[in-house]
Amino acid sequence: MRSVVNLTVHGIGPPARPFDPGEQDTWVTVEQFEQVLDAVTGRTDVRLTFDDGNASDVEIALPRLRARGLTAEFFVLAGLLGEPGRLDEDGVRELVRAGMPVGSHGWAHRDWRRLDPGQTSQELGDAHRLLTKLTGRPVTRVAIPFGSYDRHVLRRLRLAGVTRAYTSDGGPARPGSWLQARTSLRHDLDADWTRRVLDERPSPIRRARALAARTVKRLRG
Repeated sequence: MRSVVNLTVHGIGPPARPFDPGEQDTWVTVEQFEQVLDAVTGRTDVRLTFDDGNASDVEIALPRLRARGLTAEFFVLAGLLGEPGRLDEDGVRELVRAGMPVGSHGWAHRDWRRLDPGQTSQELGDAHRLLTKLTGRPVTRVAIPFGSYDRHVLRRLRLAGVTRAYTSDGGPARPGSWLQARTSLRHDLDADWTRRVLDERPSPIRRARALAARTVKRLRG
């Protein structure tokens, strides 16, 4: 397999808490979510991931994933567990019992490019330890909040023992790459959007531009 498409789900259905700034852009209806699931069922070149640890991960997504025999990876905000509209510890355990991998989205949804030393310890240390304890298995994969990274962030992730880091760069990814681009579901997605994201391969010019943009992010400091 030459490439995979990584999709990111944030929230589904009626929101159970106030939106964070810009969050409404990546919140989808149940119908939109089911349309995407139906489109990816049976495809080995598509991976599903979830960010933010919203309650809809268990209440809405999990039964629909299981009904279709799908597995997704859930990236949880360890420091926000149990807050209104978020997963709690029992929800994390339910995901694990259902065979869903759980990774870290950090502690408090902070921009990892702007952390002080204490926040870095929380985001890349405390979060991993708490989730490892909850899941009963080492948590070594992360989804980078806001897709915000630079060479310093990537270096800290490697030093923290992270084995895979997901971004929000969009477009296809090489299956075994340490850094994995993802595409977020959007509030205005429809069948045409799903088809384009899953099946259209970018032109050479678009690929070159995307590579240049990712290279700038990796090298900036």
